[in-house]
Amino acid sequence: MSQIIGWKTQRRSRFAPARGLAVLLTTALALSLAVSPSFAVLGGDREVTVGSNDAVFSQNKQNEPAIAVDANHPTVLAVGDNDNIDLEACNVGNDTTCPFTPGVGVTGIQFSFDSGDSWTQPTYTGFSARGCLGVPVVATDTCTPDPNGPIGTLPWYFEEGLVSNGDPALAFGPQPGPSGFSWANGSRLYVANLTGNFSAERSEQAIKGVFAVGVSRIDGPAATGLTPAIVADKNNWKRPVIASKQSSTAFSDKEQIWADNAASSDFFGNVYVCYAQFRSAGSHKNGNSPAPLTVLVSRDGGDTWDSNQLAPAGTDPNSNNASGFGISGCTIRTDSAGVVYVFGERFAAPFTLPTVSEHVMFTSTDGGKSWTHAISVQQVTDPCFFIDPVIGRCVMDGIAGARNDLAAAPSVDIANGAPTGAGATNLIVDAWADGRDGPNNEGVLFSYSRDGGQNWSAPTRISSLPDRGYYVAPAVSPDGQDVYVVYNAFATPFRDDTTSVRSLVGVVKHADVTGGIPGAFAEIHRGTPGDPRGSSQNTPVAEFLGDYIYAVATRDYAAAVWNDVRNASDCPAMDDWRFSLRGGPAAPRPAPQQDCPSTFGNSDIFGGSWADPSP
Repeated sequence: MSQIIGWKTQRRSRFAPARGLAVLLTTALALSLAVSPSFAVLGGDREVTVGSNDAVFSQNKQNEPAIAVDANHPTVLAVGDNDNIDLEACNVGNDTTCPFTPGVGVTGIQFSFDSGDSWTQPTYTGFSARGCLGVPVVATDTCTPDPNGPIGTLPWYFEEGLVSNGDPALAFGPQPGPSGFSWANGSRLYVANLTGNFSAERSEQAIKGVFAVGVSRIDGPAATGLTPAIVADKNNWKRPVIASKQSSTAFSDKEQIWADNAASSDFFGNVYVCYAQFRSAGSHKNGNSPAPLTVLVSRDGGDTWDSNQLAPAGTDPNSNNASGFGISGCTIRTDSAGVVYVFGERFAAPFTLPTVSEHVMFTSTDGGKSWTHAISVQQVTDPCFFIDPVIGRCVMDGIAGARNDLAAAPSVDIANGAPTGAGATNLIVDAWADGRDGPNNEGVLFSYSRDGGQNWSAPTRISSLPDRGYYVAPAVSPDGQDVYVVYNAFATPFRDDTTSVRSLVGVVKHADVTGGIPGAFAEIHRGTPGDPRGSSQNTPVAEFLGDYIYAVATRDYAAAVWNDVRNASDCPAMDDWRFSLRGGPAAPRPAPQQDCPSTFGNSDIFGGSWADPSP
């Protein structure tokens, strides 16, 4: 990989389109095709994971939502999430275990065609254990998944010898055509996710390594974009493509995808994926295996992909040990001229509590062919003050809590003027959860840059008390006039028991941008709180809420998705057992479907849409 030397002098202006008459024609066409959003309900929120069976664990479990908006048809939204909808129930076999069913995919997909007022989750066919409900108390019953059963996840993985394994990321871009990319060709949705082999037999495996980055795609016509009829038909999805370069020990993780969606860009239509590529599959979480931050680039609509390894300045690019500890939690965006920005969190070493890490930025001015070294953007403090002894991960709400590995990772958006690039300010916004003010005072911080990431505003705390920021995502309107931030937060202090009530909430805030400077944030939505003890790992030794949430913004409205447990029930028997694993009084391992309320484990994805409050 070549490095750019003196890159500031080589990049052309990020603030002016440079494609002449072709850009003007494309701009005019895109504006004529774009659909103005309409709303049935403003300021409300609703469940996105509408296909979920809320009364059976772990089929009722969803987390890690990602959302994308079609810039050329802004009423069209797509959401992906980790969704257990098609897994076997706990009553299969040993009633106290709730395993992932081998071969069953977990990358859920939902759509809205009215700016987030209502949602649909298509039902396709594939390898499904949805009908494996088991027999209570009988420990010898088994599950035989249906190879042509109903699935609420991405299609065509089973047929390709693959399994969709979650961690979804989504982006809309233009379709390619005989004359290149154009919104006149229609819109294309890209869904990236971790992808594994269906078969355990090495000779039958489709990929090398544990997990690859797989990309699914579906197209909508120029006049309408995606429609309910299009997404309902499995045959409209292209077969998944393996984008990452794999070896026998490769474990791809924490990927994010972006399509260059501003017609003013020199690289309009390019698609980019960033991810951490662990090179030692058996120990990818132990902090001493190579794990370079990697970027994949497609210039043909996702058919083929090139790979680039990003190099932190002054460190071994493969380092993930005490000398560097690695970079993860990446996010990727483009500005109106096609400059690509990759952000990640470089973790501190040696590891201490709390850990002071940093946000770093890489850029490319040639469509992802070459990249700068890392530039330090922010000093951040991971909101980690307690490592749960059973799961070995940082938790915030209390013992047996949900992990918060990437709470301080950067979440970034850029006002790139999509779909045309017109009116772009290229304002860059960054938001994250930070622990610099100490335990039980973790906040949501916000910073911005007006000059391509060279200078940043001082971080500002924007969360409301008593909110303890957990996961965060910002969105800036394409014209740079409005900024929105969604966050999950714990509204109760750290619990050193499992009997005290805990509270998780979703919040959305908005700020106007005046003269290129975001103003004060005001709360435009606060969701219904719920008790995160009602969420669960499949094991189920602790809570589980995933690693991220997401937001998008148009010129007229914003939409956001978050993890929600308002409909999840706490299970006292589970609380007692979890506490016993951490030194409390002995307690038997419960059978979730028999010893817990029916909605135990029912973590949902909720979302909402809000019109610009000050148009």
